[in-house]
Amino acid sequence: MDTNVIIGIVIAAIVVVAIVVGVIVARTKKNATAPAASAETPTPAPAASAGESGPVEAAAGTAESAAESTAESAQSAAGPAEETAAEPAAPEAAPTPEAAPTPEPAPAPAVETPESAGSRLTRLKARLAKSANPFGKALFNILAKDNLSEADWEDVEDTLLLADVGAEASEKLVEDLRTDARVAGSHDPAQVRAALREKLLDLVGRDADRRLNADKPGAAAPSVIIMVGVNGTGKTTTAGKLARLFVAEGKHVVMGAADTFRAAAADQLETWGAKVGVPVVRSDKDGADPASVAFEASARAKEDGADVLIIDTAGRLQNKANLMDELGKIRRVTEKNLPVDEVLLVLDATTGQNGMTQAKVFAEAIGITGVVLTKLDGSAKGGIVVSVQKELGVPVKLVGLGEGPDDLAPFDPEGFVDGILA
Repeated sequence: MDTNVIIGIVIAAIVVVAIVVGVIVARTKKNATAPAASAETPTPAPAASAGESGPVEAAAGTAESAAESTAESAQSAAGPAEETAAEPAAPEAAPTPEAAPTPEPAPAPAVETPESAGSRLTRLKARLAKSANPFGKALFNILAKDNLSEADWEDVEDTLLLADVGAEASEKLVEDLRTDARVAGSHDPAQVRAALREKLLDLVGRDADRRLNADKPGAAAPSVIIMVGVNGTGKTTTAGKLARLFVAEGKHVVMGAADTFRAAAADQLETWGAKVGVPVVRSDKDGADPASVAFEASARAKEDGADVLIIDTAGRLQNKANLMDELGKIRRVTEKNLPVDEVLLVLDATTGQNGMTQAKVFAEAIGITGVVLTKLDGSAKGGIVVSVQKELGVPVKLVGLGEGPDDLAPFDPEGFVDGILA
């Protein structure tokens, strides 16, 4: 046999063995890494060219199947990972807020106990004695002289005029003192003081009925009091102090804030009422109809069974005609629910005779039953008590003694005269 033929046969055998070994190794790897791929049918390869054998075709198909299996395995492994990464993280639970502590209710304001009327009168005498213008003391110093001359009597009359007693009242008092033997013919200071005290009591009016209608036996309940006066006289303050005076007597009081044109008036009245437990009827807005407030206040007082209703009013005297019409309307509307028993004119005692013109305007417009003199202590001259009663024909029923909450007292003629003579 030819040597070339033998070499060719050996080479062919080696190639066959290598192919067989490659096929065996490929199948082993396939079974180890992707056993499922063996069940799939391999894609038939195109027809082999001449000279290629069947084992070569099988080896190529096996290698292709192994590659596809490896790719599928990688895709199947990457799928769950992508889904896990794409899945959003669950939100953390929000912390539960702590409950806010319940605020403690504000303590109710303590209700004050006003001073009784009796102790107020005692202070009246003391304050009048310390007044800057105790005209009674000046009169006594003149009358206590021996052998009074005409000049002395002129000094007496001048002292009375300067104290705002009024010309007519001053002239009458001088005549009465001239004819009194205790003054003209005695040198005893005690007798002179007694005579002067008696004449001053007659001048002030010792027998006048100065009781408030609410304090009289058989008074209507609720008893209605309307407060009138010019702004600046202390009208709203006096209304609050009067409520305290009634509370001190054990009466149930209601107040009506009918001064709707002054922004602070209703607030001021509420402050006074809160201190002694007195309710205040007011409007929700400034500039409301005062008569409607008075009507609501009278209805409230009637419903509550109050003893006294105090109605504060405006005092814009610069609009005199409108103010007087307004006061008249307040009275008429109030009387649809309750009769008006009292109209008190609040007058500043320090204005002296200048206040008389104001007083006459109110007296003519609404009709007044009494006068409240504020600021009677201090710089007040005192004689206004005499002149205002003579001009208006109504008594002074209450006097203001100072700035304190209980510095309002019923007017006592004897205490007043004793105070100015002290």
